[in-house]
Parts: sequence; structure tokens; C-alpha cells
Amino acid sequence: MNMRTIGCWAAAMLLLSAIGLSAADMVETDKRLPAGPKGAPSWGFHPAPSHDTNLPNILLVGDSVLNAYRSTVAKDLQGKANVDIWINPYHQASPGLNNDIKAMLTTNGPYAVIHFNIGLHGWQKGRIPEGQYDPLTRKMVQTYIDNARGAQLIWASTTPVRVKGTDGQLDPEINTTIVEHNAMALKIMEDNKIPVDDLYGLMTNHLDLGAADGIHWSPEGARIEGDAVAAAIKPFLEAKAK
Repeated sequence: MNMRTIGCWAAAMLLLSAIGLSAADMVETDKRLPAGPKGAPSWGFHPAPSHDTNLPNILLVGDSVLNAYRSTVAKDLQGKANVDIWINPYHQASPGLNNDIKAMLTTNGPYAVIHFNIGLHGWQKGRIPEGQYDPLTRKMVQTYIDNARGAQLIWASTTPVRVKGTDGQLDPEINTTIVEHNAMALKIMEDNKIPVDDLYGLMTNHLDLGAADGIHWSPEGARIEGDAVAAAIKPFLEAKAK
């Protein structure tokens, strides 16, 4: 563990303490969501293995789905950017969410591009109070805007949820919530002129590549997602380089 990682971990622990959570609590919040076909996701901040000061920095923010495709993004952008990763189990009503976003963006970077997603932890009934998805998401997006320090923001839609053990059958209850949340978030991104990386639309064409848990994706599915994320980021890197 290098000094930068140690510093980030210490900062994260201070943040958790400030909002009354422990590292164990962070995992506890995720018990109802499968950890993925390859085991538990690595919650936390993961800086690029090495930072080339001649390259721009980018930040990928997401959940265990990001954990599966992050290596593809890093490979696709090798030699073009330093790729930092923030994997977390948050939803819009998570205590301390906006404080942690602010701390993450002001402690690290500055970033040329921030590609973010939040969605798979918010479909469970009761996690986000009724009628609060829109205002809470607007508040979160404003936190990104206020602390981006010039970074180009890109929002990724939440990927579809299938019925467990089926070959691509959409879950009629959970996926309906995902679609509704994506639609509300899309309006917020349009209002704030934030580009959209439509991973939901992409993966509806690859439902056969879903993992058995109905939420995650096969290695091939994760590769397709990673390639799409890198492709969404590249034009903004090129624009900033001019």
C-alpha cells in the first residue's frame, strides 16, 4: 500500500466516522445486493497504479458493476489518461453522500473527466424515501458540479436487472424501478447539460451476457461496458488536449 493509498484510506475513515458509519457498516448497507460473480467488490478509492504527470486524470465512480469493467477502461485508456476508481455502495439517500463526493473530488485529482453512476443500490423499497429521488439526485449532481474543478462530467445510466437464473428476462418489478429512476435522472442531466453514457440502452441489447444473479454481467458483458465507457470519455480527453 503506497502513501497515497494510505492517505485516501485514512481520509475515508475520517469521513465515515464523521457521519457515524464504520467500514463494517458500509458493507452492511449492501447485504441485499449480490456482490458479483467474482466475490465482494473492493469498496473504496483505487488510484491508478502509477500517475504520469504528463497525462490527464479521470475518475470513474460507481458500484460493483464498475468493479467488473474498470480494468477494460484502464486498458483502453492506457497512455491517454490516469484512471482513478471510486467504488461505493451508496444511493441518493445514503448519509454523508454529498460530503464524501466533495471530499473525494477536492482531495484527489484535479480530473479532466468524471464518469459517474449511482443506481443499483437505490431500487430497494424504502431506501430512498418516496418522492425524494428527484430532489436528492439534483442535490448530488450539484455537489459534483460545485466540486468538479473544471472536470467534464458524464453520467452513466443504470444497467438493466434481469430475473435470477434466466437468460435475459427482465425483472418486472426491479427493472421497472430502474427505468423510472433512469428517466428522472436523465431529465436532471439534460437540465444541467451533462452528457449521458447510456449503459442501460447498451446492455438491453446484450441481456444474454448477464450473470446468474440478474444484476451483474459476464466477463464479455463487462468488457462491452468498459469499451463503451472508454469510448464515451475519449472525445472529451481529446477536446481538452487541444
